[in-house]
Order: sequence, then C-alpha cells, then structure tokens
Amino acid sequence: MCSSSLFDFVDLFAGIGGFHAALGAMGGRGVYASEIDTLAADVYERNWRLRPEGDIIPATSDRMDVPGHDVLAAGFPCQPFSKSGYQRGMDEARGSLFWNILRVLETRRPTVVLLENVRNLAGPRHAHEWDVIVRSLRELGYRVSSTPAVFSPHLLPPELGGRPQVRERVLILGTYVGKRKAEQDVAPIVRNRALAGWDPQDWDLDTHLPLVPEHAIKDRDRYSLSVTEQEWIEAWDDFVRSLRAAGMLRPPGFPIWRDAFVHERDLVVDEGTPYWKADFLEKNAKLYTAFQPVIDDWLDRWNGLDHFPPSRRKLEWQAQDAKSMWETVMHFRPSGVRVKRPTYLPALVAITQTSIVGQHRRRITPVEAARLQGLPEWFDFGDQADAATYKQLGNGVNAGVAYHVLRQHVLRDLDVIRKRAPGLAAAVEDSPGTPDQRLESYWVPTKAPMRTRSGLRPEIDLRSAG
Repeated sequence: MCSSSLFDFVDLFAGIGGFHAALGAMGGRGVYASEIDTLAADVYERNWRLRPEGDIIPATSDRMDVPGHDVLAAGFPCQPFSKSGYQRGMDEARGSLFWNILRVLETRRPTVVLLENVRNLAGPRHAHEWDVIVRSLRELGYRVSSTPAVFSPHLLPPELGGRPQVRERVLILGTYVGKRKAEQDVAPIVRNRALAGWDPQDWDLDTHLPLVPEHAIKDRDRYSLSVTEQEWIEAWDDFVRSLRAAGMLRPPGFPIWRDAFVHERDLVVDEGTPYWKADFLEKNAKLYTAFQPVIDDWLDRWNGLDHFPPSRRKLEWQAQDAKSMWETVMHFRPSGVRVKRPTYLPALVAITQTSIVGQHRRRITPVEAARLQGLPEWFDFGDQADAATYKQLGNGVNAGVAYHVLRQHVLRDLDVIRKRAPGLAAAVEDSPGTPDQRLESYWVPTKAPMRTRSGLRPEIDLRSAG
C-alpha cells in the first residue's frame, strides 16, 4: 500500500498512530510525524515504519522541518490562549502548541486539515480558545465550521468502523479554499448523535469488540481482580441485591454515598455547601430513611465499609435493571465504583482506570484496549509495561472515527479537493466505508522497509521564508 499511495500526510502530536491507521487505510503515505514521548514514538516506529521527530516547537519555529503534504492531522494539546488585547489571528495563539500547527499550515498549505481534541474544547469554559482556533484557520484560508463537531466511536456502527467505547472528541476539519471563501460557514461534518439506523445499545462486547477468549489470554492473572477489589464489588453487589429483595427494582441513578447514610430528620447540610452536593446528601438521606433496616443489616455484614478507601464507599449505578454487578462492566474511579450495562465501555483514559468485565472478573487486556481504538490485530507494543500501553491508548485517536469523519469531509468538499489534491480525492472516492479490512492487510510491519525523512523536501528556514 505504501508504494501505491495517492496522497501524503503528516501526523503531529502523533502518539502511537491512530491518525496514521486511518489515513494509511485510506491510501495515504505518512511523510512526517512528531511525538515528544519516546516510548510512544518507539511504538509508532515499530508499527508504521516511520520514526517520529521529537519536539515540534524547534521544528516549526525559526525553520520548517515538516515537508509538503496533502493532509495535516494532529491530536493537539489544548492550552489557554492569550486574551491580552484580543489580538487577531495567529499572534493570539502564540506560545501554544496550536500556533506551531498554524506555522505548518501557513508554510505548506495542505489541502485538508484534521484536528482532534477533548470534548471540553467545545464547552463554555473554552469559548475563547474555540474562537481563536476558528478565526486563525479561516485567516489562513481554511473553510471550517464555527459549530464544534463532537463524535464518539460508539455512535458509529461496526460496519463503518465503530467501536463499543464512549469517547466523545471534538473534530475540526478544514479545506483550503483561500481567505475570501474561508469566511463562508459550513455545517459540522458530524454531530454528537448515532448515525441513522444504529442504536448504541446494540453493542455487544463478545460479538463486536470482541473480548479475547479466556483461555487465549497470556498471563491472565495480570488482569484478574485482586481479593480486595473483589471484596469491594461483592459488598456493593450485596447492597444491590438487598435493595431489590426489599422491593426496589433498580438502584437509584444518583451517586450512592455510604458516608452520607443518615436519617432525613438528622440531616444537616452546612451553609455554603454546593448545590450539587447538597442535592446528593438529601437524596442519600431519603434512600437511607426508606430502607434503613435493610441498609443497616448490609452495613453490619460488611463492617460498615470502614476498611474501604473513601472512593470505594461510593457507587454510581448506570446498569439499569442488571441483576448483579458481575453481569456488568465496572470502572474504579475517584468518584466511586461506576457500573454500566455490558454494551459499550467508558472511554479509555491515560491513568489506571481500566474497565472491568464483571462476567470474567478481570480488566480488559491491552489487546482489547487496542481493538477499542480501532487498531489492527497485528499492532505490536513490544515488551513495554502494560501501564505504558494503557496510557498510550488512553491518549490516542480512535482510527474508525478519524477515518469516517475525514472520508465524509472529503466527499462533501470533493469538487474543491479534486483541483488541489487529485490523489486525495481519488483515494477517498475509492475507499470503503470502514478502514478495518484495509488495515488488517496494510502491511506486515516487521517486513516493511523503514522510512525516514531522507529524500523528503529540505527544511525551510522561516527567518528568510517570509
């Protein structure tokens, strides 16, 4: 596939290559990547046969190491931008890593830009950052939507590369049309809802992920729950069963706090308590009052949960009418033990909150986590520690979502893109709806020739490039 590539792309803040998976499956050739984390760069090189450069700042400040390309992809960190004087354009983003992306766009003018960021970028706290991003891209001639496009792999059906993982991300897509036309607003290419005809409640982990058969998991004990962790679950499972036996069809949806169990008549909410916390305290007191004998008996059986850490004395029930916690998917979070139906999983995160499959009393394995991100079966993390692998996947881009949104964007802007990047237009017109089959036959990594920056366009000195 590399030798017959129809367009070139660069992969900035590349991580382990979620964007590379999507664009490579679409027929593209990676000509440059940057990643400052050396462990992630090692994994990237191992699988994509392209060694990422390190710090993007010196490579894009006084000089331009990034070669010419058709598509720029970047999962950039969101840093606060200067509000001093509400300056226009790139100057306002100076000092942020987004500014370095703008320098590449200003110098190379790729036809399409594809950026990914956390969901909060579209929230009210980051309204200024969002405004700077849109204005800066338009001033460089890129037509982008002023409305954030938010999407998640669980909203995409499996036949289009979706995965059973809630991972809402903001996606910014732009096409170079020149500064005058860039001011014309367009609708976002995707919205935060499932595609027509697909119900995310239809996800099934055994079928769609799929889960690795228990007998095939190497060193399975590494992923098994400890005795202490099983006790936390057994205690709360006993709680759920006890309430159900007492007539409650399902636990309430609000966070259940063992430390807030007090009779309503004895509840004291201190002045100044935040509204949300006061509301939870009142709801827990009402629950305890309604089922006090049952809850007291449960507490006696489990020593009041006094030997549990504070975060394990909290339950967040989101599993509807599941009969037992061992039938659910669980997550040990700072806010409590979160319990969900075994359809789709919570977002992979870059810390130790790996999802637990109750049925098998274990955490998901790195292989399953990689599948959640849409990576191919041949993807290889080498012999690095599992903690590093989970972190890299938690920081990664979902390949199926990246593929889908880029494909839809190019098809929408096909007339414009065909004029500037005919290879990109042809590749997308010829691309299937899902990257999965192409990825599996992408190449055999250990036999692919190593690609370096040798032979690419020489760097430009920006101090003399205007």
